[in-house]
Amino acid sequence: MLGAAGGIDVARFFTVFAIMLLAGKFAGEAFERLGQPAVMGELLAGILLGAGFLKVIPIGPDDPLTPVFRLLAEVGVVVLLFEIGLETNLKAMMRVGPAATAVAVVGVAVPFGLGFLYWRSGWHGYEHTVADPLTTAIFVGATLTATSVGITARVLKDLQVLHSLEARVILGAAVIDDVIGLVILGVVSGLAAGTAFSLRGALRILGVAVAFLFVALWVGLKLAPRLFGLVDRMRVRGVLVVSAFAFLLLLCVLADRAGTALIIGAFAAGLILSETNQFASIEERIKPVADIFTPIFFLSIGAAVDPRVWNPFVPESHETLAIGGTLLAIAVLGKFASGWAVPWRRFNRPAVGVGMAPRGEVGLIFAQIGLTAGILSNRLFSAILFVVIATTLVTPPLLQWTLRWGATLDQDSVP
Repeated sequence: MLGAAGGIDVARFFTVFAIMLLAGKFAGEAFERLGQPAVMGELLAGILLGAGFLKVIPIGPDDPLTPVFRLLAEVGVVVLLFEIGLETNLKAMMRVGPAATAVAVVGVAVPFGLGFLYWRSGWHGYEHTVADPLTTAIFVGATLTATSVGITARVLKDLQVLHSLEARVILGAAVIDDVIGLVILGVVSGLAAGTAFSLRGALRILGVAVAFLFVALWVGLKLAPRLFGLVDRMRVRGVLVVSAFAFLLLLCVLADRAGTALIIGAFAAGLILSETNQFASIEERIKPVADIFTPIFFLSIGAAVDPRVWNPFVPESHETLAIGGTLLAIAVLGKFASGWAVPWRRFNRPAVGVGMAPRGEVGLIFAQIGLTAGILSNRLFSAILFVVIATTLVTPPLLQWTLRWGATLDQDSVP
């Protein structure tokens, strides 16, 4: 008999979980039949089931199920990045290192600079916040810098172009972008707490993230083939996929304890296991796990959206939409410019620029910190939320469209 466990209504949890899984799959099926990536359907299903309409997915801070589904969403995104890591050729990824670094740096610097200048210029009009205008301008620029690798990775996977040069540059740049994003997040979190900017602190965050990635890969590539060689000889059912999943979780824990992002640990775990003799079996057997958890991540992003605050027929929304529209143009053009950051290589530059565009959950984290600290007003927060959701929704169809112009599949030509 279903009841309550730790204050959680188990029957309600099962009901919501089932609705989310079915809605995500059926919506994904509908969009695939329309020639669009399945992730579009999952995002829109989340919006329909979330705060703005049916209110099925819990997102309120007082709802006991809210942290449960946030946790499931975290599992979903790390499993997705683990899958992407498994399907990534580590040597080919390393060969695009200089190109990916250039794309990441431009993709962070341009949106940050334009967003900062826009807010400092005062063109947006008066906006009351408890912070000084300089701090608010830094926060506005910071929210436009991060790339949500989960969105783009899922689209590249859906379109079956993960082995193209464009995909490798995008994924490599997105990982580097996340490392830079951690530095910026550390800085803006300090500003939100009233701490002055510290170059030493920023460099420490950067050093930890880079060191973790290199150490994890160096140690993992030496130990994993031996460990999974032993696992492969075991007879108990499911031992290979369970061991791989546990390996993923432990790398995420180590990443978190080292002070870097969970998704960096997940991606590293996939890269490491892609070099084992068992990687094909692991890749195949992890798919059912991803089919359960990954859609929860995308539905959860959509659920946080209340599109009614952007209603153009409500006069109070006009200034929000004006600010949001300007920031959206900066966000898209700033990332689009990153496709031209590598003049020494020939590839589909529009596809790389578009692939770096979605802000997703990373932008939401930045904005939430600013709102909680009073650095962002409710109207400015709604405008930034508009940018996050708009870039997330437009990326899948735009990336599919730009990739029709061609993708570089010749692995020997990768730098």
